[in-house]
Amino acid sequence: MDSLPKTHKAIIYPSPGTITTSITTIQTPRPGPGEVLIHLTHSGVCNSDLGILKNSVGLPPTPANQIGGHEGVGSIVAFGPSTEGTALGGNLKLGDRVGVKWVSAICGSCHPCLAGRDALCENVRVSGYVTPGTFQEYVIAPAGYVTPIPEGLKSEEAAPILCGGLTVYAALRKSGAQAGDFVVIPGAGGGLGHLAVQIAARGMGLRVIGIDAGAKEEFVRSLGAEAFFDITKYSKDEEGTAKLAADVKGATPRGAGAASVIVCVGSTASYAQAVHFLGFGGSVVCVGLTHDLTIPIAGAVPNLMIAKELRILGSAVGNRKEALEVMDMAARGVVRTHVTVEPMSKLTEVFEKLNNGQLQGRVVIDLAKE
Repeated sequence: MDSLPKTHKAIIYPSPGTITTSITTIQTPRPGPGEVLIHLTHSGVCNSDLGILKNSVGLPPTPANQIGGHEGVGSIVAFGPSTEGTALGGNLKLGDRVGVKWVSAICGSCHPCLAGRDALCENVRVSGYVTPGTFQEYVIAPAGYVTPIPEGLKSEEAAPILCGGLTVYAALRKSGAQAGDFVVIPGAGGGLGHLAVQIAARGMGLRVIGIDAGAKEEFVRSLGAEAFFDITKYSKDEEGTAKLAADVKGATPRGAGAASVIVCVGSTASYAQAVHFLGFGGSVVCVGLTHDLTIPIAGAVPNLMIAKELRILGSAVGNRKEALEVMDMAARGVVRTHVTVEPMSKLTEVFEKLNNGQLQGRVVIDLAKE
């Protein structure tokens, strides 16, 4: 390990609760038993990162000077003691490209872990919140929990798959929708939504109705959506919701409604509308984190839920197996991340645009460029 640098660049959150970041120099750690040191080249920017930075996702306050990020891709440059070539290190070797996810580590022994529900681990470690995240040049990770990156898949395109792609893939699997069914994706042109449209339409045989601002219609349709509705043309009151619901249902056979709505935006209005898009037995899958923690889903009237046998469920990222499956989809070209690559110094600006809903697709930070 003598050839490893003693220090490296990292982006910290100096004042959580405000949208500010700062580049600093920190000590480069050395991996312990069962760990690897990864030289990161790229890290995706996720809405969850923004929530951690703003202290708006319902978790205890983020500590000052936290290193955020949880969609990191890079190469293994060092193994901890008794790790390489052992059960702890598996088949990993120096130089392998791997990814670090939102869930950076699990205990593997609690009830959720044994059930394959990694995100619900009772001892979960969250990258960029509990552990130092991926907005830095080097990071420590458990050898048994990193995700291999397939050859031929660009690092900047792989990074958002580690959280955004994994999250919507897991949500679609939980939805109960079958090939040929219609699914509605509010936020279809955003970081999560543009991946959900592709995975649904191209990877799972689902028929997609996209909802987003009108400027994103061409983009969303190019990803595989059959129908699109401009959310800015509908008011957020009951009348607007009824009109949008009628139009969405009108795009489905016999006006029966969708099998599922995958809500990819953290908008209370989108959640309130979602129930009204469903046909009988349909589901609303909650994916987008809202920044107001007190408002329930307005359209979830018990009598309606009973009469149409509807379901509302949450989906918090996916497990290791699903990460491999969706990464394989990306490697085969089934899903392609539409990314804008920015240097480290642009992260604050990226967060501001994300906060204002001004991004299309996904932004990835090039950690080699300050």
